[in-house]
Amino acid sequence: MELSISNPFANALLIATGILFCIQILFHLIIYISVVRNTRKASKGKISYSEDRPPLSVILYHNGTAEELQENLPAILEQDYPQFEVIVITDEKVSESVDYLKRIEHQYPQLYHSYLPDSSKWISRKKLAISLGIRASKYEWLVFTESFCKPASPLWLRLMARNVTSGTQIVLGYSYFHKEKDWKQRTRSFDNFFRSLRYLCMGLLHLPYMATGRNMAYKKELYVQNKGFGKHLDLLHGHDDLFINQVANRKNTRVETSADAAVSMKPLKLKKFWKEERLGYESTSRHFRGIHRHLMGFETLTRFLFFLTVIAAIVWGCLTQNLLPIIVASLCIIIRFISLNIIVNQSAGILGERYRYYTTLPLLDFVQPLQSLRWKLVYLFSDKSEYRRR
Repeated sequence: MELSISNPFANALLIATGILFCIQILFHLIIYISVVRNTRKASKGKISYSEDRPPLSVILYHNGTAEELQENLPAILEQDYPQFEVIVITDEKVSESVDYLKRIEHQYPQLYHSYLPDSSKWISRKKLAISLGIRASKYEWLVFTESFCKPASPLWLRLMARNVTSGTQIVLGYSYFHKEKDWKQRTRSFDNFFRSLRYLCMGLLHLPYMATGRNMAYKKELYVQNKGFGKHLDLLHGHDDLFINQVANRKNTRVETSADAAVSMKPLKLKKFWKEERLGYESTSRHFRGIHRHLMGFETLTRFLFFLTVIAAIVWGCLTQNLLPIIVASLCIIIRFISLNIIVNQSAGILGERYRYYTTLPLLDFVQPLQSLRWKLVYLFSDKSEYRRR
């Protein structure tokens, strides 16, 4: 076995591996500086929060069963917050859901509800439901979630509202999947966690570019000033990520990273939900302004290429009986894995993620770029009319 390389291809391979390794470590540092450092600053009182508690309008979109409402709605209605209303808009007049809402409206005077008529065709039904909720709201600050989501604690609204400081118009929060002993659920959870980590990280760095409608808040004036969802009415999706992409800037957006401010997701039809979620993102992200989408895609691309060069270097070393490519590639993968393990699991603990990724991280880390590629290909070869308004 040799420890030197004179082959130009091997030299280029090791240089490429080193460059991709440095890029990946840089992304890890960015996440650490934003999420972990932000939490430490908050614990030391170095982040200013508002003492005011503005009245809030919680707008909840419901397109599921009455059981979902029974399981999750009380946790929202019983939030530890001085003044708020909860507006539930159901996608259709399902008798069981309506009966349940009517049954509890006397117990919770802050609860209001309505439904979409079956004849609504001029806009995507989800956008219409949210628009109706916004129009019916009494208060300036709007908080958004869905019926399959449950706040992690009674402090959810209080923690989101503490970010309502002077100049703030948008507050972003985190949502995670309910923990189950299922491998597919773990892969979906990791993909959701890592994608969320990206946009929350960028928000903490004052470069916000998207959000999810399961846990976010913004001022009604933003909706009015931008004529609602008028700029993308032709799209089926985009009420959350695309809208925030258009109105967020470095001065008007804050991120709440407390685990008690997260919401847990438990969709009844998880496979269907996840497909719609990923393809919906693929259809809207193409309309994002700025370089953020390309920057996040660059991380996925460099990670995929890093794995390829590492595998190629190890294979080359074995074939040529040269230890140097094997040693360099092995050191890069080990150091990167240790770095990623620390960043991912510390961030997961901070945000309230129910899964931890220790032994499964290498496999999930490798599979996630492949999953992203899969959804891009599914969208690329799909009928684009499926993502237009219905």
